[in-house]
Amino acid sequence: MVESREVVTLSAGEQARLARDGELTATELLEAHLAEVSRRNGVLNAVVALDESLAYEHARRVDAVPREERGVLHGVPTAIKDFGHVAGFPNTLGHRHFAGSVSRHDDLHVARMRAAGMVFYGKTNIPELAAGSHSVNKVYGTTRNPHDPSRSAGGSSGGAAAAIAARFTAVADGSDMGGSLRNPAAFCGVVGMRPTPGVVPGADSPNVFDPLATAGPMGRTVADAALLLSVMNGQTIDAPSTPELDRPRLRALRERDLSGVRIAYAPDLGGRVVVEPAVRAVLDDVALALQSAGAAVQDGCPDLTGSDEAFRTLRAAAFQASWGPLLEVEPENFNDFVTGNIREGEDVTGADVMRAYAEVTRLTRSAAHYFGEVDLVLAPVTQVLPFPVEWDWPHDVAGTAMNDYLDWMRAAWLFTPLGVPALSLPAGYSGHLPVGAQLLAGPRRDVELLELAQAVESLLGVPATAPVPSALASSPSL
Repeated sequence: MVESREVVTLSAGEQARLARDGELTATELLEAHLAEVSRRNGVLNAVVALDESLAYEHARRVDAVPREERGVLHGVPTAIKDFGHVAGFPNTLGHRHFAGSVSRHDDLHVARMRAAGMVFYGKTNIPELAAGSHSVNKVYGTTRNPHDPSRSAGGSSGGAAAAIAARFTAVADGSDMGGSLRNPAAFCGVVGMRPTPGVVPGADSPNVFDPLATAGPMGRTVADAALLLSVMNGQTIDAPSTPELDRPRLRALRERDLSGVRIAYAPDLGGRVVVEPAVRAVLDDVALALQSAGAAVQDGCPDLTGSDEAFRTLRAAAFQASWGPLLEVEPENFNDFVTGNIREGEDVTGADVMRAYAEVTRLTRSAAHYFGEVDLVLAPVTQVLPFPVEWDWPHDVAGTAMNDYLDWMRAAWLFTPLGVPALSLPAGYSGHLPVGAQLLAGPRRDVELLELAQAVESLLGVPATAPVPSALASSPSL
């Protein structure tokens, strides 16, 4: 029998195997993880809306499933990002207007996680309306980084990344428009993947053709992220253009030799971003390690011309359409930079949107051609190390002023309009703070990206989870 304190260190795949084989019950897995939540979440605030009663009821139902019908993530406990619906749990979106809401249904990707045997015990914290990469809101407060509670956990999937790093769960869902899976993964030293748009069907979205926003997986390892992606992917009548990925390959990633792999290294995205020297130093070491492993590493970057304007136009239009009416009646419940983003959308015309979509089309086609000559792009995920938790956002990077709350995150979202899969991989540390490497592959090469990322993960050997500082070991219970 596995000791309860060891259970939380196991991969999601191993936890599920033990539960499928009857060596552990879903209830025992839940109990072990809730003990970790109780011990450390009082400081981190990664998990919100915790409901142990509902969770144990769910676990008992999962335990009753016959062995031959148990799913690939049977018994694995997790919490769902507070931007998606889970039946019986609040869905506040980090905004006071929705603070009293309780979901009556599961979003599609949540329903698929439930069908795979996962057990839900709460939600993970986010910024207000999932905007920005610092998980603080007026409903639940601030999420702190497990590596250093004085620092930000990133966002918008900051609660999810912190929960994984703190061993509250092995895998979690997230979503990404401008880096919301990638940025917090980099800050917390875990894996966060933005799939090719459409790979995780947006059946719950009012715009199934949205080229910017997508749900995706997070995990302590590449293999666990791939396992969760295999559950989230799949066609549905409500999103008929969803591509089917190779599930057997996702669930048993093959060993890849990095020798001869063609890698473009873009440390500043062709001069488009400023990066802190501490971040650049870790990425340089990764590039050297890849070269030593036989990869063909050369400086290079996909065409990003026009990406800035296209992204900002479509984001502002989406924010105005989604939140503009609420802003008019409850302006006091919005922070200043979300308000600004919504106001920007008021000036966007239909012609502006069509020009932005045309630019996204051009960028997507250009990227597809680029990745005909290159297997991977290596780039920074974030331009800064995890910043002090009291900040709203970094107002300068390496002495260069940032114009707004999006500027300091350009290293992630400039790639968003290209329509390619992107992954944040733990790359190393600057002192005690994690640094992530962004790996990108061609459109719909999600499985290939994960296989190559696993090879890089093995090469680098970066520890998968945060240490347990004494301040957290004695944190108050929930």
